[in-house]
Amino acid sequence: MDLAVETGAWVTVLHAAGLLEHGADPAGALRLEESMSDVVRQHRIDGSRVRWCVLDGDPCSVLLQAGEAPLGADLVVVGSRGRSLRTGLLLGSTSLELAEHSRIPVLIVPEEERSPPLPEQ
Repeated sequence: MDLAVETGAWVTVLHAAGLLEHGADPAGALRLEESMSDVVRQHRIDGSRVRWCVLDGDPCSVLLQAGEAPLGADLVVVGSRGRSLRTGLLLGSTSLELAEHSRIPVLIVPEEERSPPLPEQ
């Protein structure tokens, strides 16, 4: 979002609703939109420059098509949740596949390191 603010870019928030996800769950969709609205406010981006899109399909397929019409993205920004110490798996499967196959640039943002939860007492 900071990059979008600095460059005046339009932002499309793309959510892939896969086969196992309940895409018809209005409460879930509302929670996602509210979370995104919070992010937009926190980064002080002009809300008129942000659009929200939910598309059917697995994340990789949906994101790989982001550069094509109707979205026409110039850049895909994706988080990485890789959990393994093995080479290549630090990226996570979605970000790794995007980096290998995308026709447009991909910016992979690593997940922030979080401290482990405290044990329950």
